[in-house]
Amino acid sequence: MKVFFTRTLPGNAVDLLIDKGFDVTVFGKDRQISKSELIKYAKDADGIVSLLSDKIDKEILSKLDNCKIIANYAVGYNNIDIQAANEKNIVVTNTPDILTDATADIAMALVLACSRNIVEGDKLVRDNKFTGWKPSLFLGVELKGKTFGIIGAGRIGYATAQRAKAFGTKIVYFNRSRNEKLEKELGAKKVSLSTLMKTSDIVSVHLPLTKDTFQIVNKDMLQLLKNTAIVINTARGEVIDEKELIKMLKSKRIFSAGFDVYENEPSINKDLLKLKNVVLLPHLGSATKEARENMALLCAKNVVNVLNGKKALTPVK
Repeated sequence: MKVFFTRTLPGNAVDLLIDKGFDVTVFGKDRQISKSELIKYAKDADGIVSLLSDKIDKEILSKLDNCKIIANYAVGYNNIDIQAANEKNIVVTNTPDILTDATADIAMALVLACSRNIVEGDKLVRDNKFTGWKPSLFLGVELKGKTFGIIGAGRIGYATAQRAKAFGTKIVYFNRSRNEKLEKELGAKKVSLSTLMKTSDIVSVHLPLTKDTFQIVNKDMLQLLKNTAIVINTARGEVIDEKELIKMLKSKRIFSAGFDVYENEPSINKDLLKLKNVVLLPHLGSATKEARENMALLCAKNVVNVLNGKKALTPVK
C-alpha cells in the first residue's frame, strides 16, 4: 500500500512505514505543495500524511481514489473538510498531547517577551545603542499578582495555566465546560468571556478554530481589555479579530501582544511588522525536536493501524 507525505518531516516516521512494508513517497521540495501537485501525488495513495497548511477540500478529496486515512501533522484539523472525508469513509487523525508542553512553553515565552520588552531590548544591544543602565529603560510589568486569562481550557490551555501559576498569577478561564482539574489544582475560576476580557492582565488564547470560535474574540470583546493588557495567541489567527487588535496596538490602547499565528498565515498584515509593541513568531508552537519527531511518529502509527484494518489511535471524529 502507498503512503504519501506532503513534506519531509523530522524523525523516523518514513523508516517506520517502510519497515512495515509500505511504499512511501515524500514531496521533497521545501515549500508548500500546490493543490494540483497534491492531487497528482496523492491520487493513488492509500494513506496521506498532511500538514496544517495543506488545504484538503472537497474537490481534492473527490480525486482520492484509494485513500483510507489522512494523518494530519498537527493538533488542529480545520484544513481538512471533515464532512467530505467522512462521506468517503476516510479516517482523519491528528496529534494531540504530544505538542502540549512545547506550545505552552511558547505561550509563556511570548508572555515574558511582551511583558519585559525582550525583543526591543535585544535589538538595542545588537544595534550597539546600549549606553548603560537607566532607571526608565524599557520598563515592563511583573507577572506576580496579575490575573491571567485562559481562553480555551483544553490540554494546552491547562499546561499554560500551570506555567502562569508558577509566576504567581491568578488564573481565570473561559471554556464551554468546567475544567475541575484546573480549578482544584490551580485555584482557577471559570468566568464568561466578557468577564475574562475585563479583568485579565494577560489574555492567552488556546481555542481550536471552528465555525463557533471564528473571531470569538471580536471587536466588542477586545474593547473590554484593560489599557495595560497583554494578548497572546498561539491557537489560530482567525479566532481573534486581528484587524481590530492591530488598531488597538497602533493607538497603544493595550500594552502589547504576542503572535505565533496569523489570520492569513503565512501572509502577515504589514501593519504588524511596523509595530514595536508586538512580538511576532513564525508559528513555532510545536517547534521542538521532541515534539515534531513524535508528531511524525504518531502520524505514521495511525497510518499503520488504519491500513491494517485497526482503529486509529487519535481519530478527530
